[in-house]
Amino acid sequence: MYRDSQLYVAHSASGPINIIGKMANRHGLIAGATGTGKTVTLQVLAETFSQAGVPCFMADMKGDLSGISQVGKLSGFIEKRCVEFGMDAASLKFEGCPVRFYDVYGEQGHPMRTTVESMGPMLLARLLDLNDTQTGVLTLTFKIAEDEQLHLVDMKDLRLMLDYVAKNAQKYATTYGAVSAASIGAIQRSLLALEEQGGDKFFGEPAFDIYDLLQTEGGRGVMNILAADKLMLQPKLYSTFLMWLLATIYEKMPEIGDMELPKMVFFFDEAHMLFKDTSKALTDKIEQIVRLIRSKGIGVYFISQSPSDLPETILGQCGNRVQHALRAFTPKDQAAVKSAAQTFRPNPAFSTEREILELGTGEALVSFLDEKGAPSVVEKAKILFPLSQIGAITSDQRAAAMASSRVAGKYDTPVDRESAFEKILKQREQQQMEKAQEEERIAAEKAEQEQEKEMAKERARREKEQARLDREREKEEKRASKAKKGIFTTMLGTAVTYFAKTLATQMAKKITGSTSRTTTRKKTTRKR
Repeated sequence: MYRDSQLYVAHSASGPINIIGKMANRHGLIAGATGTGKTVTLQVLAETFSQAGVPCFMADMKGDLSGISQVGKLSGFIEKRCVEFGMDAASLKFEGCPVRFYDVYGEQGHPMRTTVESMGPMLLARLLDLNDTQTGVLTLTFKIAEDEQLHLVDMKDLRLMLDYVAKNAQKYATTYGAVSAASIGAIQRSLLALEEQGGDKFFGEPAFDIYDLLQTEGGRGVMNILAADKLMLQPKLYSTFLMWLLATIYEKMPEIGDMELPKMVFFFDEAHMLFKDTSKALTDKIEQIVRLIRSKGIGVYFISQSPSDLPETILGQCGNRVQHALRAFTPKDQAAVKSAAQTFRPNPAFSTEREILELGTGEALVSFLDEKGAPSVVEKAKILFPLSQIGAITSDQRAAAMASSRVAGKYDTPVDRESAFEKILKQREQQQMEKAQEEERIAAEKAEQEQEKEMAKERARREKEQARLDREREKEEKRASKAKKGIFTTMLGTAVTYFAKTLATQMAKKITGSTSRTTTRKKTTRKR
C-alpha cells in the first residue's frame, strides 16, 4: 500500500515496514526457496508501486502474476492478516492494476520485438553461444553492415549479411581483418538453431518502444507483464532479452537523479539466468548498467532462490532486501544460508542465519534503506497481502485485457521494410544483370569477331578462287592466243601458199600465154 511517499509492504512486531519512495530506485533483491512466497511478495511490491503511479515490468513464469489485473477479494487468510497488522478488513479497497500483457512469441500478449542491430553483437553472441573468434567475426559483420548502411533488422538480414561478408572476405581483409569461413559457418548454424527454437520471432519490426513501458492510467502505474512460461524453456533467449531491455532503457532514458519515486521499476525473476555462462565482459557491462541506471530513475529488483546466484558486484547494488526461507540440505546450501545472513545488518534480537532456516511461507527477513541510504537493521516480518487477485486469470480475461490495451494493434502485425536482405539481393541482381550484359557484350564481340574471321576467310577464299580463276583465264588466254597465233600462222601459211600457187599459176599462164601469142603472130606473119 502506498501512503505519504512510502510503500508499505510488510509488517513486523514493531509495526509497518516501508520502502522509502526516493530510495526505491536503489534496487532490491527478493530471495527464497521455491514455495516460500516470492511471487506474492513481488505482486505486493508491484501493486504498491502501481498505486504510487510507478509503472513496472515483470516476467510471469507460471501465469500467476496475471491476477494483478483483476480485483481481489476478502478471504480468511486476509482477515487473519488484518488482525495481525491492526487493519480494518472492512475498509480494504480491493482493485486490480492497469495491465499490458506482452509475449516475445506474440501468443499470450502483444509481441515484443527488436532489430538485430539494436540487440548488438555482444548480446547476440551470448544468445548464440559463440566463442571469442566467432564473436569477433560477428562484430566485424555488424561494423561492415553499419558502414555500408545495410540495416540488420531480422534474422534473414543477418544470415545474408554473413554470406555477403564471406563472399567478399578478400575485399574486407585489409580494412576490417580476416574473415574465417569456418566461423561464418558456425554462426550460421547457431542462427538456424535459434530459429528452430522460435527465437527469430524476437527480431523484426515494428520494434518495441520502451517508452510504452513508462505509462500510467488513471494515475496508477501500468503493470507490464511478460508471459515467460514458454520463454523460460529457452534460458539464453530469456536472459538475453532481459539484458537487452535493461540496456535499452539505460541508453534511452535521460539522467534525472534521485526523485521522490522511481520513474519505473523492473522485476527480473529467475535472475540467476542473467549471469549463467556469461562472459566477464558482459557481466561487467550489466554491473555498470545496474550501478548507473538508478540515476535515470529506474529501480531493478532481482528475484532468485539465493543471494549467491548473483555476482557480488550486482548484489552490492541491491539496498532493499526481502529474504524468504532457504533450505540447507547440503554443505553448499549451508554456506549459502550463512552468506545470505551476512549480507544483512544484524538484529540483536535474533540470529539471522537461524531465522532464514525457520521462516514460514509469507514470512521474510526484511531490510530497506533508510532516509540516508543506509541499510536498516534486519527485521522478521510478514509480507502484506495483495488487493488484486492472487493466481492466474482465464484466457478470455487475458484476451479482453489485450483488446482494450492502448497498444493494441501497434505491434501485432509484423512489417518487413527494405533492409540488408533486400539491398543485398538488389545488389546481386544488379551485379547479375551487369554480368549478363557484360557476357552478352563479350558474346556479341566474340560473335562479331567470329563473323569478321569468317568474312575474312570468305574474302581470302574468294580472293584465292579469283586468283585461281585469273590464273586459269590467263592460261586460257595464253592457250587461246597461242591457238589463235597458230591458226593465223596456218592461215597465213595457207594463204601464202595459196597466193604463191596462184601467182605461180598466173605467171605460168602469162608465160604460156605470151608464148602462144608470139607463135601465133609468127604464123600469121608467115602466112602473109
